Amino acid sequence: MTTLLAQIPVNLLTIVYVVIAVMVVVGGVLFITFFFTWLKARLAGAPISGLTLLAMRLRGVPYVLVTDARITASKAGIPIEVDLLEAHYLADGNLIQTVQALIMAQKANINLDWGRACAIDLSTKGTNKSVLEAVKTSINPKVIDCPNPQSGRLTIDGVAKDGIQVKVKARVTVRSNLERYVGNALEETIIARVGEGIVTTIGSADTYKFVLENPDRISKTVLARGLDVGTAFEIISIDIADVDVGENIGAKLQEAQAMANKNMAQAQAEIRRAAAVAVEQEMKARVQEMRAKVVEAEAQVPQALADAMRNGRMGFMDYYKMQNLTADTGMRQTIGQPGDQPAKP
Repeated sequence: MTTLLAQIPVNLLTIVYVVIAVMVVVGGVLFITFFFTWLKARLAGAPISGLTLLAMRLRGVPYVLVTDARITASKAGIPIEVDLLEAHYLADGNLIQTVQALIMAQKANINLDWGRACAIDLSTKGTNKSVLEAVKTSINPKVIDCPNPQSGRLTIDGVAKDGIQVKVKARVTVRSNLERYVGNALEETIIARVGEGIVTTIGSADTYKFVLENPDRISKTVLARGLDVGTAFEIISIDIADVDVGENIGAKLQEAQAMANKNMAQAQAEIRRAAAVAVEQEMKARVQEMRAKVVEAEAQVPQALADAMRNGRMGFMDYYKMQNLTADTGMRQTIGQPGDQPAKP
């Protein structure tokens, strides 16, 4: 053996030693890296093989996180396969919260399996909800303000049949329905449906006084409509927190209608006035036209007289008598004017 090693070139021997040293160092690092995680899982009663840990490392899965999640579930009496934990992580799920939600549901005697818990966790991804919150709400009911103060509105406004506005603030107590949590509507739909029911109930009241006297009628009517259908919640109760009287919407609408009618009447009167002005201007134009025709006819009279005298149909004395008659007629008209009458003594 010594003779065989002596026959190997020095450079090649150095390379072999370096490769062996690197392999030993890498093996030691891997052993130290996985040994404590493997030992922790073994001692916790949730063993994971070294090859599984290595495979998770090669796939880019945080094996420490998966191990901790498996240990947590195992300590709570919920055995979960490593492949299921790894698959949920690769699906961009939250392992720790999903395991915690599963444990919480088991302690509260709520039927929730690993598959549904993963589905709820993935369905709430990108929202302000989580599977842990869903389980908590299923155990401890949640109160939702209606309307949501973050929307900028403080009350839900409705108008009774007598035209008086009623402002209502309600609180809805809901419990998560884990069987319907995936693919169904959340709080926003509950708030919208409750608001619609409140407005409908107020609008069907004959007078606002009835709403003030019986605020529980609103909650009973809205609750009987089954507003939680198609949502991820079950409505437990609807409580009216506050009822106030608003403005007289009916009177304002009547005032606005009267103003609109007035504007319409004024517009129609203006149309008739414009039409009358147009007719008046047309008549003035026609008068001017007739006056022009009279002037034209009067201008032809001297020419006709000249032609009559020239042709012998009229003598000079006839023309003279006509002039005297015209002067006499003008004098009589002048005397007949009211301002020209002589004053009585």
